[in-house]
Amino acid sequence: MGTVLFPLLVIMGPTASGKTSLGLEVAATLGGEIISADAFAVYRGFDIGTDKPSPEARRRVRHHLVDVADPRTRFSAGAFADLASKAIDDIAKRGLAPVVVGGTHFYIRALLEGLFPSPPRDGATDARLAEDWRNDPSALFRRLEEVDDEAARRIGPNDRQRIIRALEVFELTAEPLTSHWKRHQGPAKFAPLLVAPQRSRGDLYARIDARVEWIFANGFVKEVEQILASSVPVDAHALRAIGYRQVVEMLKGSCDLEAAIANTKRSSRKFAKRQLTWLRGLREGTLHWVPPAEDGGAAAVTRLWEMHTEKRRET
Repeated sequence: MGTVLFPLLVIMGPTASGKTSLGLEVAATLGGEIISADAFAVYRGFDIGTDKPSPEARRRVRHHLVDVADPRTRFSAGAFADLASKAIDDIAKRGLAPVVVGGTHFYIRALLEGLFPSPPRDGATDARLAEDWRNDPSALFRRLEEVDDEAARRIGPNDRQRIIRALEVFELTAEPLTSHWKRHQGPAKFAPLLVAPQRSRGDLYARIDARVEWIFANGFVKEVEQILASSVPVDAHALRAIGYRQVVEMLKGSCDLEAAIANTKRSSRKFAKRQLTWLRGLREGTLHWVPPAEDGGAAAVTRLWEMHTEKRRET
């Protein structure tokens, strides 16, 4: 008899696609609780730019892994996987349904597949790669494409930290990061149902632009100023999030408000495109595209969940 896997509902998708509202409706319908899979909503004080669930939403449905990290430190995928697993166990023990909701797909992969024990950082290698990045970021990314094309597609050309780390692992082990991931995947613990709200590319980009306009009109610049005034260093990982990075550049005098807004829109659209590429190559299971919440998405997800759990009971 095989290992019994815990059925887990995961709502993912690109930025501004409506994951949050869909997850809220589904969790409320199922009587469940939400585990946020957002790499920047974990940081305290990062509220407007991350589009954190509102206090009303958190009163309606309990959320986990929101406001759990100090923005002066870096929160890792490994830390997420550990805390998310504990939250799932706690929710299940109380007889409720855990619902993972978020767009940080690497976090979701770490939860479902585990992470490999990576080699310790080497200061000299890290410093040399960091200097290469300062001199020519695109050349460093092309180097990653040459040695580990799969990792390059997942990471994208703008994630300095992960590009440098992937190249560092390759140089230290003479083996691509992707090979380590595949070899060290842990035993499966969950039987996930993966769903995402489906929107046309035009609709998605319009929603991204509208969201950016909204955050800047509702105190986003002031939020970043308060973060910087609270002793969070300007080069903190948390401030590399889209939007925050552009506002920091504006506050440094590199651009004006209009350019910061335009740059945030452009970066957000590029990020959504990378997320869609990731989802097309998803290896954690079959992805079910469903209508957004306003078009009956919660009912569609609930039906899929009922079929998924019934199938698990029969196996």
